[in-house]
Amino acid sequence: MARAEAQPLPRSFQVRHDDARAWTDALSTVPLLAALSPRHRRKVAETARIRRFTDGTPLVVNGQQASELFVILEGKVTVAIPGRAPLAMTAGSFVGELAVLDGGSRSASVVADGPVVTLTITGRRFRKLMQAEPAVAIGVAEELARRLRAMHTAS
Repeated sequence: MARAEAQPLPRSFQVRHDDARAWTDALSTVPLLAALSPRHRRKVAETARIRRFTDGTPLVVNGQQASELFVILEGKVTVAIPGRAPLAMTAGSFVGELAVLDGGSRSASVVADGPVVTLTITGRRFRKLMQAEPAVAIGVAEELARRLRAMHTAS
């Protein structure tokens, strides 16, 4: 679901604006997007939208069909995977990528722990972005590999 070790966004980047383009600088701290040039991060921000969630609101529901990727810009979420301990994710993390990548149903539930701000990208737009920007596709693959390795190490 997301990078547990992601760093919180610097205070100077914590924007209170609902225009995704205003978040371009903040995206440089998101591991998935950090390798992109500022121009490419702006392109990502322009294809996305800002969504705000209140405490207890689900971003993702296990088993549901959906196709959105969420990059957590502010706040904290809890990821609940059946049969595993809940995992807290913070700014810089991303969730929802599996359903976007394979078109399957959600494999976990993700709930806001307090106010949460996300950059939300539809599956169609995210797939187009990965085709146009291989660095994003590589970042997703690297993160998925880290998560798979962590699961095998923990077993």
